[in-house]
Amino acid sequence: MAFAVLGLPLGVLGGVYAVAALYAGALLSLTVLGLPFVVAALVGARRLGGLHRWLVGRLLGERVTAPPALARPSGVLARGRAVLTDPVGWRALVYLLLRLPLGALGFLTAVGLPLSAVWLAGFPLWVRLLEPGPRPVDWLDVAGVPAGLAVLALAPAVLRGLSRANRALARALLGPVRSQQRVRELELARATLLAESTDRLRQLERDLHDGTQAQLVALAITLSLADDALGELDAPGSDAPGSDAAAAGAAPGPEVRRLRTLVDRARGQTDDTITGLRRLTRGIHPVALDGGLAEALPGLTATAPVPVTLRLDLRERPTEVIERAVYFCAAELLTNLAKHSGARTAELTARAVDGRVRLTVRDDGRGGAVIGAGTGLAGLAERLAAVDGVLRVDSPPGGPTVVTAELPSRL
Repeated sequence: MAFAVLGLPLGVLGGVYAVAALYAGALLSLTVLGLPFVVAALVGARRLGGLHRWLVGRLLGERVTAPPALARPSGVLARGRAVLTDPVGWRALVYLLLRLPLGALGFLTAVGLPLSAVWLAGFPLWVRLLEPGPRPVDWLDVAGVPAGLAVLALAPAVLRGLSRANRALARALLGPVRSQQRVRELELARATLLAESTDRLRQLERDLHDGTQAQLVALAITLSLADDALGELDAPGSDAPGSDAAAAGAAPGPEVRRLRTLVDRARGQTDDTITGLRRLTRGIHPVALDGGLAEALPGLTATAPVPVTLRLDLRERPTEVIERAVYFCAAELLTNLAKHSGARTAELTARAVDGRVRLTVRDDGRGGAVIGAGTGLAGLAERLAAVDGVLRVDSPPGGPTVVTAELPSRL
C-alpha cells in the first residue's frame, strides 16, 4: 500500500524527468549543449534509479542487485563517453518512463478502489442525503452493498498483481545487465579462489615451517652428534676400536674416515635443504607481510643492492591477496633494477588511498625498459592483471625509468 501510494508522485516525477530529458536532448542534439545535457540527464537517471531500487527493496521486499559504479576515466571527454555508453543510465531512463503508468494504476488501486467500494456500499445513504424526500428502494440500493464488497475484495488482488509487475520491471531495468552480472559473478569467484589459495599457501607455509623444517633441523643436530661421536672414537684412550692407533699417532681406519665423510656430506646436504626450504617458505608468504606493507617494504628496500629511498602513504590496508601482489611486484622490480638498469639510486613510492594502491619505482639507470623485452615485466604484468592491476612503464633511452603498478585495494 505504501509503495502504491508513493508511486504516483514518484512516478510522475520520474516520468516527467525522463520525457523532459529525452525531449530536450533531442532538441539540443544539434548544438554544443546537447551531449553535456544528455550526460547530465543519464547521471540523474542513474541516481533516480537507485532511489527506486531502494524503495522496491524496502517496501516490496525485492532485493535488486545494484549495478557496478560508473567508470571514472581520466579526462572530461573520456568520462562523457563512459556515461553515454553506460547501459545502466539508459535502462534507468526507460524504467522511469514505464514507472509512470504503473504508478498511476497503483495509486488508483490503493486509493481509488477502496473509495469506490465505500461509495458503492453506501450508495443508498448517499442518494438519500443528496436527494431529500421519500425514495423507493430499487435494484441499485440492493446491489450497492454487494458491489462495494466485491470491489473491496478485488483491490488486494489487483494490488498484488501490480506489485509483481513493479518487481519484474525493477529486476529487468534497475539491476546490472547480464554481461555485467556475469562479470561480477566471475569476479566474486576469482576473489574466492584467490582467498582460498592464499589460505592454503599459508597453511602449507606453516606446515613446512613447523613440521618439515623442524624435522630437518633435528636431523642436522643428530648428524652433529654423530660427528662428535666419531670424534670420540678417534680420541686417544678411548675404549672404542681404533683408539690405540689414534694414541700411537696412526691415521684413523678406513671405516672411520668413510663414516666421517658420509656424515659431513649428509650435514652439508641437510644445511642446503634447510636453506632452500626457508627460501621457499619466504616465497610462499613473507613473514614481514604479517604486519602489512608498512612493515614489509622497508625491509625489502633495505636489502636491495641499490640504495632505495622509500616513501609510504598507506592510509588504508589492502586485503591480503593485494598485499602479496604489491610486495612481490616491488621485489621483482627491485631485482630487475639491480640486474638490468645500471642505476646508482632508486626511489620506491607506495600509496593506498581511496580504494586504490599505487606502487612506483623510479631509477636513474640507462632506461630502455619495455614490457616483453626479457626483463620479467611481461610476467609481472600478467600477474597484476589477475588481480585487476595495471603495469605501466615509462623508460626512454638514457633514463630515467619509472614503473608504476596500480591495483584495487580489494577485489
